[in-house]
Amino acid sequence: MRVLLTGGAGYIGSHTATELLNAGHDVTVVDNLANGSRVAVRRAGRLANGVVAFHEDDLLDTRGIERTFEAGPFDAVVHFAGLKAVGESVAEPLRYYRINLTSTMNLVETMLAQGVRHLVFSSSATVYGDPERVPIDETCAVHDASNPYGRTKLFLERILEDVVRAHPDMNVARLRYFNPAGAHPSGDIGEDPSGIPNNLLPYVTQVAVGRRDILTVNGDDYPTPDGTCIRDYLHVTDLARGHVAALEKLATHPGLVTYNLGTGRGQSVYEVIRAYERATGVEIPFRVGPRRAGDIPTSYTDPSLAEAELGWRAEKTIEDICRSAHEWQTRNPTGYPED
Repeated sequence: MRVLLTGGAGYIGSHTATELLNAGHDVTVVDNLANGSRVAVRRAGRLANGVVAFHEDDLLDTRGIERTFEAGPFDAVVHFAGLKAVGESVAEPLRYYRINLTSTMNLVETMLAQGVRHLVFSSSATVYGDPERVPIDETCAVHDASNPYGRTKLFLERILEDVVRAHPDMNVARLRYFNPAGAHPSGDIGEDPSGIPNNLLPYVTQVAVGRRDILTVNGDDYPTPDGTCIRDYLHVTDLARGHVAALEKLATHPGLVTYNLGTGRGQSVYEVIRAYERATGVEIPFRVGPRRAGDIPTSYTDPSLAEAELGWRAEKTIEDICRSAHEWQTRNPTGYPED
């Protein structure tokens, strides 16, 4: 298939570009480079012995989207573009609503106008809010989310439901994934946040290579065994394979489908720190800070539906995640170079 990858210059998008090429698809990336890198796009292509076409445009600009589609035609879209930091969304809710909602509606309107009917939507486990039970499966309630970022994903899921009702030939896979982490085993592409990382693993890796002095643990007074938050850490290459599997599912079984992607195992912050130290031999100094707004105590999934219907399963361990993240940060201590 000829696939348009929005936000494909970012962390998950670049890894998915590589996996799509490996699966035999043609890939075009559109990204405004607010949180992405041209270097990541080039490296993603090289890792699959291929080339990823690139367009620098913003999905908030309808003319920009039209320019990108004119470079098609495309058979499908995998949609990553948007803002994604929980804490930042609490501080800047209007920015998150404006960018995440408007850009996606612009994209879907253009898809309908251009006759593109396959969409894989990057949703999030945050739509479950503070879940009614763990492990979380797809039948758990999504009546609210615990932060504005999660609400943008929830609102967009509802919007896509309405679009499919109005346009029965529109096929959508909603992927609610848990906590992506790690990097490509080559160390060529990985997570490169700007400023202080919002996610645990890049914060740990930056401390490990001396880019930051000490890790701040956001609270150790949660109702969990060791007091720190528990999350389902999923290797980014496993997650990328999940997007390929969902795309290929839509090609043969159209409609609206929803899958949780995760390992089915929860790891606390302290457990991740210890796993990183075991995997790399590097000690991680840390201090305990206050809780972060919008965080919940525990979140991990039951991935059995994705295993049964997509034939997908997470293969990599938390130690694999830590080793690959360390390799990426060691090879790229200050992130991607300037283009």
